[in-house]
Amino acid sequence: MRLWRVLPLDRRASPDEPGGSLWFPRHQQGAGRHDNPELYGCLYVSEEPISAIAEQFAPFRGTGALLPSMLVRFGLPLALASLELPDEATVVDLDDPVALTAEGLRPSQVATRRRSVTQAHAAEIHAAHPDAVAIRWWSTLEASWINWTVFDRAIGELELERTTKLEVDDPGVLEAADLLGLSPG
Repeated sequence: MRLWRVLPLDRRASPDEPGGSLWFPRHQQGAGRHDNPELYGCLYVSEEPISAIAEQFAPFRGTGALLPSMLVRFGLPLALASLELPDEATVVDLDDPVALTAEGLRPSQVATRRRSVTQAHAAEIHAAHPDAVAIRWWSTLEASWINWTVFDRAIGELELERTTKLEVDDPGVLEAADLLGLSPG
């Protein structure tokens, strides 16, 4: 399965070091949808590049112009990483009604912006499925976009294909910006 991640990339770091495409930033987590840094680190990835890019621009939704500064985090340029996870990896698919029911969840509990709810469910899934390397769920920006929360127990299974620095004129950046009401500067 090919997955996409947008991250602040430190080109000097190896992929599994801080700033690398395969680094799980556990010590920086706590506010994200499925963050539980006391239990695990996680990567937020998407099945489509547009979703991964749009998730990074969501805080700027409707603020006006797409600015080059929106492509920088922690002083590092944002980059799009293509990752590969084996198709046979165990994933808890919350986009599947059967799995949703098995977990005792309703769609409104998956898509809520209330992090105390989503983080608690992620912790329960992580504990109940020790073989699962990820949770699969739909984007709150566009329900047809599928996102994944990959647990750090997937470290040995994830492979980096390539990482590309994002530029303000990249087609994916422009498409994501347009969807979020950001106009090219």
